[in-house]
Amino acid sequence: MVFKWFNKNNNEHLPEFWRRYLSYFKNANKLPPIDNTRFVVFDTETTGFDIDRDRILSIGAVTVEHKTIAVNNSFEVYLDQEIFKPETVKIHGILKRGELDKISELEAIEAFLDYIKGDTLIAHHAWFDYSMINSLLKRHGLGKLKNEFIDTAKLFKKSKHIIYHENLKNYSLDELASELNVQVIDRHTATGDALMTAVIFLKILSRLKSKNENLGWDYLLKT
Repeated sequence: MVFKWFNKNNNEHLPEFWRRYLSYFKNANKLPPIDNTRFVVFDTETTGFDIDRDRILSIGAVTVEHKTIAVNNSFEVYLDQEIFKPETVKIHGILKRGELDKISELEAIEAFLDYIKGDTLIAHHAWFDYSMINSLLKRHGLGKLKNEFIDTAKLFKKSKHIIYHENLKNYSLDELASELNVQVIDRHTATGDALMTAVIFLKILSRLKSKNENLGWDYLLKT
């Protein structure tokens, strides 16, 4: 269902949570120093890879600030399943009905936007997660995400002169975890994959800094 928001002035009224989200970008100046930035690392579990037809089953996220993962400030929601594909349950383990508390798409996106605020987002193969969130927003008559994005797969590939293994092919999360010696925990859960991605991100930064790379926003964002 697409929600249409109206008012008498311009025939279009944005919901409060969306206006709250947009307010973080009104006075956006240059980005703060990287070491003082709050990053939000997130992942989605979905019914498949079709951006338009498939749906998000869960969203998980953790924050990274001052080179530390704030595991006590994680984010996790499970969504009501409008579309159910039993063949994918063996991957993500999320049943259509079960003991997990689930919320609507609109409730989930409101909670997610309140969590990420205007901060820089990080995801692995970020285009997919970014597109799935935007597809959800579009279904409810809202705009696209406005946060800056860092893709750990592209960042790793760009930094291959320092952290590259000749056998890497797809720069998958599992390949990077193996290359960087990151423990695999709760794989194919949104929060578990977000936590792995956060550790990978910090390890990439650490290796780059150890080689005296000139780490700035241009390097991180233009991947």
